[in-house]
Amino acid sequence: MPIAVIAADITTLAADAIVNAANEALLGGGGVDGAIHRAAGPALLAACRALPEVAPGVRCPTGEARITPGFALPARWVIHTVGPVWHGGGRDEAALLADCHRNALRLARGHGLRRIAFPAISCGVYGYPAPLAAGVALGTLREVLERDPAFDIVLCCYSEPMRAVFQAALTSA
Repeated sequence: MPIAVIAADITTLAADAIVNAANEALLGGGGVDGAIHRAAGPALLAACRALPEVAPGVRCPTGEARITPGFALPARWVIHTVGPVWHGGGRDEAALLADCHRNALRLARGHGLRRIAFPAISCGVYGYPAPLAAGVALGTLREVLERDPAFDIVLCCYSEPMRAVFQAALTSA
């Protein structure tokens, strides 16, 4: 199955799409979200603002995904998804994290995109334990690839320690 794990800055990847670990407002934030907004330029914020709110201040509920052009990024598209905040595992965090990956790939498929780069969704300020998140991400991605093997997926971790966690999960399964 075509899954690679790398340590890199996701904003530098020339992919069909990169996935943004966003917040529900889709108006930028910290971590990978802030980095993607800075690298893409102000047109990304304008495109996100143009997406309709489904509730006050919410353009993308947790587990769902939205797509915008990549603007100044090497990637043609940005798929925004909102990962769950970790509360100990008792609030459907695993199911919501799986939905992030599944729904991002559903959007990619609908737009004819094949090379997709994912960050370590929810592993930053949202506090999801990296080994658990890696297991959910890889399990979900493998499940999707069994049905649609044409995807070329990169798990792009910002640091070498995070890459090692995701690589261990990839090789152990």
